[in-house]
Order: sequence, then C-alpha cells, then structure tokens
Amino acid sequence: MSVKLIGLCLNLLAIVFILFASWGRNFAQKEQNDLEAQETSQVKILPVETVIVQPVDSYLSQRNYTGRIVAGRRSALSFEINGKLTKIKVDQGDLVESNTPLAFLGNRSLKIKQRELLARRKQMVARLKEMQAGSTAETIAAARASVRQREQQLKLARQKSDRRASLYSERVISQEQRDEASNEAITLQAQLDNSQSQLDKLLAGTRPERIEAQRALIEEQDANLDNLAIELEKSILKAPFSGTISKRLVDEGTVVEAGQEVLQLVDTERLEAQIGIPVDVASTVKKGDRLNLQIQQQSYPAKVAAIVPELDSQTLTSTAILTLEKSAAVIPGQLARLQLTSKIEGSGYWLPITALVETEQGLWSCYVLSAPENIADQKQEVFRIDQNNVEILHSEGDRILVRGTLQPQQQVIVDGIHRLVPGQLVRVSKQNIQN
Repeated sequence: MSVKLIGLCLNLLAIVFILFASWGRNFAQKEQNDLEAQETSQVKILPVETVIVQPVDSYLSQRNYTGRIVAGRRSALSFEINGKLTKIKVDQGDLVESNTPLAFLGNRSLKIKQRELLARRKQMVARLKEMQAGSTAETIAAARASVRQREQQLKLARQKSDRRASLYSERVISQEQRDEASNEAITLQAQLDNSQSQLDKLLAGTRPERIEAQRALIEEQDANLDNLAIELEKSILKAPFSGTISKRLVDEGTVVEAGQEVLQLVDTERLEAQIGIPVDVASTVKKGDRLNLQIQQQSYPAKVAAIVPELDSQTLTSTAILTLEKSAAVIPGQLARLQLTSKIEGSGYWLPITALVETEQGLWSCYVLSAPENIADQKQEVFRIDQNNVEILHSEGDRILVRGTLQPQQQVIVDGIHRLVPGQLVRVSKQNIQN
C-alpha cells in the first residue's frame, strides 16, 4: 500500500473520530439539560409574601421622656418667734384648708402684757375726755371762792400795812413790825394772782396743744397694742394654702426657735410633672400645649405651664412643667412619661421587622426578588432570591426604617426568611404595598 493511501485512510479515520466525539458531547449535553430540567421541575418552589418598597425622605419619631410628679407648692412651716410648743392639731397625712390653725406656742406673758397696755390706754382715753369736756361747774365755783377769799385777805393785809406805816411814822412801832405787815400784803397779792390764774384757766378750758399731745399718747399706745397683737398672731402657725401635711417634725413641749421647721405642707390639689427634654425638642413645645402623660400605665391630660429657660446642670436638658387636672389620681413622687413626636429628615425604606436577616458581625440584610425566571412547567412567575445589606436608621413598633442597596419598587420578602437562602427559587403568594 502506498504512502498516500495510508495517509488518506488516517485522515478519514480522524474525521470519523471527530464527528463521533462531537455527537457524543451533544448527546451528553442534551441528557444533562434534560436531567436539570427534570430536577428543576421536581424542586418544590416555596411561596413567599413580599412588600413593594417605596423611598421616603423623612419620618416621624416618637420619643419618650421621663420625669416626676411634684406638688405645685411645698412649704416648710415654722414659727417667726421663739417659744414652747403647747399644741399641734394635725398629723402626717391630714388634709387642711387654707388659713387653718395648725400649731400653737405658749403666750401667757404676751396676754398679761396685752392687759396692761389696754388698762393704760383706758386711763389715757379718760384723761383726754376730761380735757375735751373742761372743768366742772363746782370746780370753777371753788376757784372763784378762792379768789374772793384771797381778795378779802389782801384787803385786810393792806389795811393793816397802812396802820403800821402810820404807827411807824409816829415812832410807836418798830420798822420790823411795819415790814412784816407790808410783806404779808405782798404774799397775799401773789396768792391772789395765782388763784386768779387758776380760775382763768378753768374758764378758758384745756389748750388744744395739750389735747393733741394726749391723742398722740393714745396713738402710741395703739401701736404698742398692734405690735403685741402681731406677736400673738405669730404664736399661732396657720396653713398658707390648702393641702396635705407630709411631715410632722416636732411634738408638744418642744422649745422651738424662730425659723425651725415644724411641719411640711404640700399642695396635693395642684400637681405638676417636671420632665427634662432636649433643647432642640423643647423649642417645639409651646406654653399652653395640651399633651398626654403616661403614669402607672394610665394616660392623663396635662397642659404645658412653662419651659424653664435654663439647662439642668446634670442632664443638660430643659425642664418642661406640665400641670395636671385636679381629678388626676396621682401622688407626688410618681414617675411620669411624656411621648413627643418630631419630624426627622432622612431617606430610606420602611420594612416590617420580620424582613430583617442577621448576618455576620452583627450586620443586617434582607432578601429581595431578582428578575423572574422562565420555568417550563411553572404557571406562575418564579424568582431567585438575592441578599441586600441594609443599615437600620429607626425602629417604630413592628417596622423599621433602613437604607442600603434597595431600589424603589423592589420586592422584599417579609415572612418565612428562616427557611430561605440566597439563590433559592420562590414564587409570590401575597404582595403588599409599603405604607
């Protein structure tokens, strides 16, 4: 056999081998495809519930701030003077009305002094009445009789002095005897002048200046009595407002000093909540706003009375003061919670909390549906699962706000994620629209 013939035979054998190998590969690929199609048709495609996400650029955040219920007024009651405590009419927990006497100090010495001052005042008033009324007719008549008597005595004394002077000129008596008679007449003249002056005063009445002076003495005594009345009033401790006795610090028989605390009184009819809130939030709360307070799982309406324009040195928050209604069944010291809603700028997507999948290192993700795949024996669209990483921005009840690689109108699986894995085929049994 020639060399050419042998080469031709070899070429033909090679061509036949290549054709056979190509046919074998095609046959094997067909069998593989048929097997995969058969396996795909045999796989159970799970139904899932999805939500179509829509982007948002802001959200409302509800935050709780805690404070305490306090009495609108609280007073430490004490006496303004020193003394011995003789009686306390109230005890801890008693309700009292405004201006009710609560405790008493001993005041016997003050009462005695008061009687003395009243007696002196009566004397002063009687003297003033006497001055205003003037002298009686009997007194004036007696003064006139005294003047007439002095005049008569003076007349006799002058006659006697004249006779003595005549006898002296005749050298019958001595000069001493004449001088005695003359001095007697002068003395009687002075007595007459004094009696006449007294009569003139009685007839003219009391001078206005003396009456005014007496009135001034009475006014001074009245001031002394008023001052004593204040001291007596200070010996009685009264309630400055209606409320409840929260503490009783001393008992009867104790000698207390001025300013020493005896009782504590709280105004239980005017309760308020003092709650610290951040400065940026405080700017959104206005005086007069009506809000709700949560106290012991009960909701109570309250009115914003004021926002204290000063930061708390410890919490660096502003204090909001809210007044409660009188019917509120709360007591001072209870915790109160205020819930405020504020708008926060931030883009993201709302998802049910059931859509979250925890990944490694504490990160979070969610399962989304990719483009639909065509499966020959499936009457409903089938999707393959993709995994998208997300970041939680805010949580609110049973939903969360996230951001990440999500896209608008994308379908996110929201139930049964514990039985799913990325790449798995699923079909949609229920589809929701994000609220």
